[in-house]
Amino acid sequence: MKKLGLKLSAVLLATSFALAGCTGGKTANTTEKKDGGKIKVYASFYPMYDFAKKIGGDKVEVTNLVPAGTEPHDWEPSAKDLAKISESDILVYSGAGMESWIDKVDQATKGSKLVKVEASKGIDLIKSEHHHDHEDAKEKDHEDAHEEHDHGEYDPHVWLAPQNAKIQMKNIKDALVKVDPNNKDYYEKNFETYSKKIDDLDSKFSTSLKNTKSKNIVVSHEAFGYLCKAYGIKQIGIEGLSPDSEPDAARMAEVTKFAKENKVKYIFFEELVSPKVAETIAKEIGAKTAVLNPLEGLSEDQLKAGEDYFSIMESNLKVLLEALNA
Repeated sequence: MKKLGLKLSAVLLATSFALAGCTGGKTANTTEKKDGGKIKVYASFYPMYDFAKKIGGDKVEVTNLVPAGTEPHDWEPSAKDLAKISESDILVYSGAGMESWIDKVDQATKGSKLVKVEASKGIDLIKSEHHHDHEDAKEKDHEDAHEEHDHGEYDPHVWLAPQNAKIQMKNIKDALVKVDPNNKDYYEKNFETYSKKIDDLDSKFSTSLKNTKSKNIVVSHEAFGYLCKAYGIKQIGIEGLSPDSEPDAARMAEVTKFAKENKVKYIFFEELVSPKVAETIAKEIGAKTAVLNPLEGLSEDQLKAGEDYFSIMESNLKVLLEALNA
């Protein structure tokens, strides 16, 4: 009996190892959630957070790394943030140079099961422009002439063109399907729903902006290149791709001259940065100021009010129409 018991134990032990081996192979590329657990997703800033929530629905738990009301260009992950990211299932980041800290994540998450989603993958990127290129033949030092505010070669604000936002949603959907294939149909259905909403928004922008009196806007920060390219508008930025850059006197004079010559009636600024420079130019030319939201982050009040990508873009369209038809 004792020998029989030992043999039976050995068989059971071998069986358990075999089953464990099968399970291990299965979870190498997918995340099996027991007891209705949700896929844990971290998003690099608001649009990525909003898109992940929309596609993931009630199957995901999404955390926005950047606190409400914080300018994401200024944000860096702490050691605690990096630890949380490495323990999650998916990190959604926009890419194209928006997240200067992504290399830190790569280092901190080596060997983890984390799936990183560069949401801008597949988007036709716009090369960034240097303000100094537009100045008269004044000599500037090399360092000043090539300052790019830590963004690199491309404009990272891709999400402001609705069709780019659709590509980002698709990349997020594909990652969710990879990590959680059992809910593929659910994610596909959500993507189809929001893809249709994106197409409707795009059509509304295209139709509404087609025949405006003016095609020129002056903005505090050059975040609207993709939006402008999509709908035939020209943006003139007081500052560069980063809202933290300070325009020099020559740039201020250049923008003021452009605004006067083109009868610009509105100078746009953003809620997350100081309107001081925009107000200075507006006062100089007798224009109004208004918010054109780059959707880099929402305030607590906006989140509580249920604002999202679509509602903010609708508000942007409304203020653009007011400005371009003034």
